[in-house]
Amino acid sequence: MLEKWFKLKAYGTDVRTEVTAGATTFFTMVYIVIVNPAILSGAGVPFQQVFTATIVAAIIGTLTMALFANHPIAIAPGMGMNAYFTSVVAAHGISYQVAFGTVFAAGILFLLLTFTRLRELLIDSIPPALKYGITGGIGLFIAFIGLKYAGLVIANESTMVTLGNLREPITVLSICGLLLTLVLMSRGLKGALFIGMAVTAAAGYFMGLLKFHGVVAWPQAPVLFDLDILGVFQHGLYTVVFAFLLVAIFDTTGTMIGVAEQAGIMKDGKLPRAKQALFADALATTAGSVLGTTPCSAYVESSAGVAAGGRTGLTTLTVSIFFLLSLFFSPLIESIASLSAITSPALIVVGCFMMEGLAHVRWKQFDEAFPAFAIMIMMPLTSSIATGIAIGFITYPLLKLFNGKGKEVHPILYVFGVIFAIQMVFFPAH
Repeated sequence: MLEKWFKLKAYGTDVRTEVTAGATTFFTMVYIVIVNPAILSGAGVPFQQVFTATIVAAIIGTLTMALFANHPIAIAPGMGMNAYFTSVVAAHGISYQVAFGTVFAAGILFLLLTFTRLRELLIDSIPPALKYGITGGIGLFIAFIGLKYAGLVIANESTMVTLGNLREPITVLSICGLLLTLVLMSRGLKGALFIGMAVTAAAGYFMGLLKFHGVVAWPQAPVLFDLDILGVFQHGLYTVVFAFLLVAIFDTTGTMIGVAEQAGIMKDGKLPRAKQALFADALATTAGSVLGTTPCSAYVESSAGVAAGGRTGLTTLTVSIFFLLSLFFSPLIESIASLSAITSPALIVVGCFMMEGLAHVRWKQFDEAFPAFAIMIMMPLTSSIATGIAIGFITYPLLKLFNGKGKEVHPILYVFGVIFAIQMVFFPAH
């Protein structure tokens, strides 16, 4: 049955290899089960609600990917969007239910775009400089969040931020955890993020910073529709919706193509069953918003499973089963998530991963370089991915137009540029 459904022989693999690859992928990305509830609880979302929602959304997306797209690409709530979600709640003074309304709206749009040519049009219209700038800006943003959680940077009235107290126990533990993770990463060890978090947790326990209140518990039932879609319109959060949508599209598409290239399953430069793959992510994002979590994305950690031999959906089916089992360990995971020193190194390292695409920006060409730079600098400084995207969409067509290269810009970019300019000046989100 497995051979018939997943076509293992055609991909030159077997059940043992696929299961091993699935376990490898899971243990490299399981940190999201800890990090996501820890971050979203800062926006007032109940920890248990996010814990259950994170896992169920991951199961929905990854299982759909396994059974219908037959790719070794796992899906779960994406890093970066959780930190952005928290900043949206704080910056705009809204409830987390309204913020989930923006995620739901983005998920519905993503579902619709998956079945139309508009998705390809949107992807093709945005130039590489903006795509790489968005990814890099998110990387800086979540790395800054990690540094803040670690106590490495703190608020300062004179300079806005400054170096924290390196003698604080949590900061010391964070630094040690980060150094360990960096060493493991540099050695190419599979599951380095997870191992680094596990060792840091153990050290925190012996330092008296981590206290356990149980290990196993019956999972909490999912909380459905804890969102406010009308509040999205009342607060004018259209830019936020677009930010969630844009990042979901490009982050997922880029990751899928990269992992597929690594696995050797690309055909004539195209991803087989691309619509099914994108549908899996869009479905997980929409379902996640209904359950109470942030947008889902294809995980670059899937490359670890591919490196272990994963080639088919049996790899991701295995990942789904592991996620299901993790539902029963919420007390253990909640205790670990309460110590920020465990999660902050992961945020910093993942932020570094997101810098890779910047090598492809044409930095010597000013009308390409400045919009990418503007996006990256504005995201962390304004604590808003949406603001960074808006600045990029405004400056890129303007610079091209006044440089005599207006025809190089897709017309839809001018439309979005005008919309963003009007929205920022006259209808700012509040």
